[in-house]
Amino acid sequence: MKPLHPLVISGREVLPLVEGGKGISVSNGESSGAWAATGGVGTFSGVNADSYTESGDPIPQIYHGRTRVERHEELVAYAVAGGIQQARVAHERSNGEGRIHMNVLWEMAAAERVLHGVLEGARGLIHGVTCGAGMPYKIAEICARYGVHYYPIVSSGRAFRALWKRAYHRFRDWLGGVVYEDPWLAGGHNGITNSEDPQSPEPPYPRVCELRSLMVDFGLAETPIFMAGGVWYLREWADWIGNPELGPIAFQFGTRPLLTQESPISDAWKRKLLTLGEEDIYLNHFSPTGFYSSAVRNRFLDELQQRSERQVAYAIEPVGEHIASFSVGPRGRIVYLTAQDKLSAERWVGEGFSEALRTPDSTLIFVTPQKAFDIRTDQIGCMGCLSACQFSNWAQNEPRSTGRKADPRSYCIQKTLQAIRHSDEVDSQLMFAGHNAYRFASDPFYANGYVPSVRELVERLQTGD
Repeated sequence: MKPLHPLVISGREVLPLVEGGKGISVSNGESSGAWAATGGVGTFSGVNADSYTESGDPIPQIYHGRTRVERHEELVAYAVAGGIQQARVAHERSNGEGRIHMNVLWEMAAAERVLHGVLEGARGLIHGVTCGAGMPYKIAEICARYGVHYYPIVSSGRAFRALWKRAYHRFRDWLGGVVYEDPWLAGGHNGITNSEDPQSPEPPYPRVCELRSLMVDFGLAETPIFMAGGVWYLREWADWIGNPELGPIAFQFGTRPLLTQESPISDAWKRKLLTLGEEDIYLNHFSPTGFYSSAVRNRFLDELQQRSERQVAYAIEPVGEHIASFSVGPRGRIVYLTAQDKLSAERWVGEGFSEALRTPDSTLIFVTPQKAFDIRTDQIGCMGCLSACQFSNWAQNEPRSTGRKADPRSYCIQKTLQAIRHSDEVDSQLMFAGHNAYRFASDPFYANGYVPSVRELVERLQTGD
């Protein structure tokens, strides 16, 4: 194993080992502070972070507003307060070592307002901000205003070129690094574009070389690149370390820090990670963000897949092969299906999937009455957690709507991620995971269910394992 040489990240020499920031409080002040205390870069999530009472108990994020706009304002207030508290915890736990970063999603609700609120309220405690899920042009200007380094998350050189040309070149002094998040290997939301095949992974090396070549052209030859997604054993990445073609490289770990003593996820979640097989990691396209995402296949994802499979196209007037009339909804409105699709629809109704819900793509999906009730309840209870949501048709900008019909093939992402983080519901909720999560089961470091401390994990990583 080649030695890991320190890199200057956010103004200080640190180990080139970075904790990936996972949303909805899955990486928090405890975990990120512990990581920074080892001399690396700890990253807490600024996406609806937990707040605490004076006695240290988590404050439930309960919404009282009667309208989506009112609930949206409550959510922003929770996010700002939680982000400030997590920054303070991380700062205390770090003992002045390493660096503390905050991770945000550009497509999260009121990203700019949350950033301003947290960076203002936690001045001097946060050294860098990583930001992806979209094209965060304004992240540079915001971070520069507070004297904080910024780290855009991209999945291609083309994306970084656009960001640099439009905005980042004006704030080059505060560009601390660029996070290359592999769209096929990273957990959570992925940056797979319409020009890429989700079933045909491309190797990361040439993609990162392309990114570095662009950065050299922009005068950023010494700016670190964080390799994120698919990193498990560093010995498998030995040819990246000290490689002049790649330049300064740090390695970001999102999945492995889940299974540590400081990780705030439930014991049930940790036990589940130790049982996964490679076939259990599922790249899917159900997210209300519109992005692909990588998660553990469980009852939650199975139900979404089955829901989408019970789907037929319809027409509101007879046209082409769509001439078989079919009654929809309590008013019995008639739509037209193909003869074969009508047979399928009648079979699903007979099996108990008697509620037909319309999608934005002029299709019907068939679900049970209880599932239809749950979907409508979640859509009505929307608190505007995204800048734009396919599931509820919320948009944070006027007229507060995407202009499209709400899509019942998706789900309330805020509800399920809060539920899995704050309960033992690991099979009935969305469990994001990187492609390599199945390796917990075979890695001898975790034999007999062993859960290391963050310090033990970081020490282990430096050996190559």
